[in-house]
Amino acid sequence: MPSGGFCRLPGGSVVVAIGLPSPAGDGATVRFLVHAANRARALTRLRNLGLRAVYLRGNAEPPTPDEITAVLHHPDGLLWRIDARELWHPVRSLPKAPTVEEPGGLSPAA
Repeated sequence: MPSGGFCRLPGGSVVVAIGLPSPAGDGATVRFLVHAANRARALTRLRNLGLRAVYLRGNAEPPTPDEITAVLHHPDGLLWRIDARELWHPVRSLPKAPTVEEPGGLSPAA
């Protein structure tokens, strides 16, 4: 189950921090930070990235002040990292899932 939390900012917007299992299956947790107008929009931004089963229940691990500063100073307002010792990565650098090609060389999106 994802762990995370949120923090409401003085301007009314929120910063959501959520930890999800690594897609590599190595037991690591990927921590996402999202700045949005409200919690629902923050989770929608993550779902639009392909993370379909993202729900935030409770506020067990809210973002730290350093995490809030990092996401507020990034133009996209969406960051991720695997380990607390590494720097934050923009969402554009998130590895894409491999596309599945159908027989005959056509992709499902074609």
